[in-house]
Amino acid sequence: MTEPGAVLLEEPGPGSVSAPRRLLALPAALVRTARPRQWIKNVLVVAAPAAAGRLTSPHVIAQLALVFCLFTTAASAVYLVNDARDAEADRAHPDKRHRPVAAGRVPVGLAYATGGVLAVLAPLAAALTCNAMTATLLTAYVVMQLAYCVKLKHVLVVDLVVVTTGFLMRAMVGGVALGIPLSRWFLITAGFGALFMVSAKRYSEALRMEGQGAATRSLLDAYTTGYLRFVWQLAAGVAVLAYCMWALESGGVAGGSLLPWRQLSMVPFIGAILRYAVFADRGSAGAPEDVVLHDRALAVIGLVWVAMYALAVIGL
Repeated sequence: MTEPGAVLLEEPGPGSVSAPRRLLALPAALVRTARPRQWIKNVLVVAAPAAAGRLTSPHVIAQLALVFCLFTTAASAVYLVNDARDAEADRAHPDKRHRPVAAGRVPVGLAYATGGVLAVLAPLAAALTCNAMTATLLTAYVVMQLAYCVKLKHVLVVDLVVVTTGFLMRAMVGGVALGIPLSRWFLITAGFGALFMVSAKRYSEALRMEGQGAATRSLLDAYTTGYLRFVWQLAAGVAVLAYCMWALESGGVAGGSLLPWRQLSMVPFIGAILRYAVFADRGSAGAPEDVVLHDRALAVIGLVWVAMYALAVIGL
């Protein structure tokens, strides 16, 4: 029993302790929802300027850094809206339930609001700092990806096209921002190269999910492994052919080289496709950035290709 007049000191309940902590952790959770690991894909914005040999100017590099940030902002907006929309479904998934929105660390309404603000901010900033075409491309990317989140990811084949087009837009936007003409062979190579990696990833997922009752994607069970194998093999073949035509195309890089570096670069490019196909065939081609960063042989082949193409650009 307590003495009369004594004051009972209550221990702070779990809510009073966790609420401030959740508030402090909210910015980090929002950043995590924006998927920082996926931002490496946006390095593709340098593809067109690099192919045209335009990376020698500090102004160009600064402009590309800006474009990278703008595209990252647009992509982050899509991730936030996607996770908010899929929060309920993600809570039932063994891995996705740890995402901040599904786990309750980011309120659904806040994810929607932040995504909406970023989706408007990225094209607007592009219009003010780059040009109208860059703003148009970013707007088209945001609209297309939001449509993918809402509906298109449930439409057979269209889902592959939309994801592939997202990669192609990344490869285009640097050239568009700098006013660099885009070669038709560059666009075909980038587009079918992206389709190769996207379909190889889906094929690997389909192989891993065979014989299981649920799929990581609602549409995955509508594809057969034979069809997805056909898609990535077709895409690989077209990408190789388009790159060869691009490498043999006259103009575009400095002349007077001691060796035909641009044409020789076909060798490491084809080698990279063949190496990536090994992972696709095994069913271990996950996220493209993970495959490229974790396979030493593929990284070396990529560096050889970069060196050869750089020699072609500077004309050594």
